[in-house]
Amino acid sequence: MFDEKETLKFILNGADNINDVDVLAEKIREVNNSGRYLRIKFGMDPSAPDIHLGHAVALRKLRQLQELGHTAVVIIGDFTGAIGDPSGKSKTRNQLTVEQVRFNAQTYLDQIFKILDLDKTELHYNSEWFNKMSFKDVINLCSKTTVARMLERDDFNNRMNNHKPIAIHEFFYPLMQAYDSVVVKADLEMGGTDQTFNILMGRTIQKDYGISQQVPIFVPLLVGIDGKEKMSKSLGNYIGINEDAKTMYIKIMKIPDDLIITYYQLTTDIHPDKIEVIKKLLESNKINPRDIKMHLARSIISLYHSSLEVEEAEKNFKVIFQKKNADIDIPTILYDPSLVDENGEYSLVDCLFSTGKYKSKSEIRRLILQGAVKINGEKNKEIFIKLYEGLIIQVGKSSIFKLMPLSKQLDNNNSLTRRLDFNK
Repeated sequence: MFDEKETLKFILNGADNINDVDVLAEKIREVNNSGRYLRIKFGMDPSAPDIHLGHAVALRKLRQLQELGHTAVVIIGDFTGAIGDPSGKSKTRNQLTVEQVRFNAQTYLDQIFKILDLDKTELHYNSEWFNKMSFKDVINLCSKTTVARMLERDDFNNRMNNHKPIAIHEFFYPLMQAYDSVVVKADLEMGGTDQTFNILMGRTIQKDYGISQQVPIFVPLLVGIDGKEKMSKSLGNYIGINEDAKTMYIKIMKIPDDLIITYYQLTTDIHPDKIEVIKKLLESNKINPRDIKMHLARSIISLYHSSLEVEEAEKNFKVIFQKKNADIDIPTILYDPSLVDENGEYSLVDCLFSTGKYKSKSEIRRLILQGAVKINGEKNKEIFIKLYEGLIIQVGKSSIFKLMPLSKQLDNNNSLTRRLDFNK
């Protein structure tokens, strides 16, 4: 019915912790022999509104499997999301309100279907079944495991040993995620390596409810563009799937060379055989890694933007970083020439604060003094600088702005109502 070898190849490409490939192959064979396709569960708690490439790793793999005919069973954890996943947490999380969960959930859906094929996706909210459970059902679910088993989790165990509180409702989270697998009869469950305990709990609970056990598929946590920490918006090392193509291109080109193949495996739809060819090419030292990285940037961005936007993003990158030409289309900062002091200088702090990207002026001042700000490609530690139209300010690795006087913007637009979105 479906190609078992291709299915296995795509599952294994970039996957982590596949302890027993034979068990996975047997599950694929079993499902194929039954005359149906795989049901691959993927759960998302709407804990934050934005999705970056790290979140998209599993979604991309799901899309690849959808192309082979399999069904992605996506569960939006509107019920579990209100509790919050304790995985990796050193303290009890604040519970989200129903309004927060609903807002985040809708934003998630708008983004995940940029990746998944809606027609091949079975979508559920786990409130569909948890809202209907009686307290007797809850007690029955709790009887399927023990406190000792729960304390095998590193995060719970560490908190217990350090005399930090564990709320009873936190024990419910892995049980509830596991019960999702019972309801949807998942063949496979896909998740990050931080979900190991929760996904394995799903296998256990399925067996207790007399359902064929799912096989876990763990995808690695994507390292961010800093090459050090996992991709995270709070760390500033992320690439958002909703970011404009030019910003994405610049960020991708900052990825360390030793992560190029990992990004091919985890963030693109390129066939595993072709990735092997690229890997050998990279290892041969016969081609500049920059050129391969430019191909990687095109491969990633084309998944989220039009071919024209990809072309413009590459042109934009070449102009900034290769030709050093400032006459390009990048986000603009407006400054008021009438506020320039008698020395012809203007506060760089005020200038950058007007973008809305920074929490405080003290944060910007610290970045300047640390040498994180460049003016036309040169490091700058001065608070007051001479401003002129077309001057390029770069903050960190990827935030780049071009200056334009307010008066010219008024001439162009006849109003101040049209402003660029500096949060992109």
